Amino acid sequence: MSEPSSELEQRIRQRDSDALAQFLADNQARLRAYIESNMSAALRQKIDADDLVQETGVACLKSLPEIDLAERDLFGWLCQVAQRRIMDAGRKYINSQKRAAKREVPIDAGSKSGTDQAGLINLLVASITSPSQAFSRDQREFKLLAAMQTLPEQSQEVIRMRYVEGLPTKEIADRIGKSDGSVRVMLTRCLKKLEEALSNIDDLH
Repeated sequence: MSEPSSELEQRIRQRDSDALAQFLADNQARLRAYIESNMSAALRQKIDADDLVQETGVACLKSLPEIDLAERDLFGWLCQVAQRRIMDAGRKYINSQKRAAKREVPIDAGSKSGTDQAGLINLLVASITSPSQAFSRDQREFKLLAAMQTLPEQSQEVIRMRYVEGLPTKEIADRIGKSDGSVRVMLTRCLKKLEEALSNIDDLH
């Protein structure tokens, strides 16, 4: 049975780690609700709020011997620590997305620029989402669609999932039973092949 909150909070202010552990357990659901309400939709898909609850608890216990809690609301303190954990997680997620994008769409030194690669992907998405109009819109788009159809069926599906549905490579890997690294390599090779198909038709004009 939990002791009265006033006594528990007094012990925490006296830097009693057991009391803080009990306070964390008593307020776990409330803290999780706070964390979930402050996470972006994208971050909620990648990180379990319970993991951030645990990280918050560890951080609070670690800082307890040094922090002055005499005049502070204890749950407010937990929320402040949790907010830092959320921000750290968000930065890590954004950085990992940036690194993934660089690995998946490499800039080929001396040939294609980053803008060219982005243009290729935009053209690819257009040809996939409305193939019946591809020829009438642009011969390059029609050629790109034709080139994609020469790829293995799984490669075509991976391209659709990544660039049309916008799925992260890790989720694609789980769906097709391959490693995240294998999916990234597959995407890079497919984009290179499609890029070459466009280069061939451009050379004719």
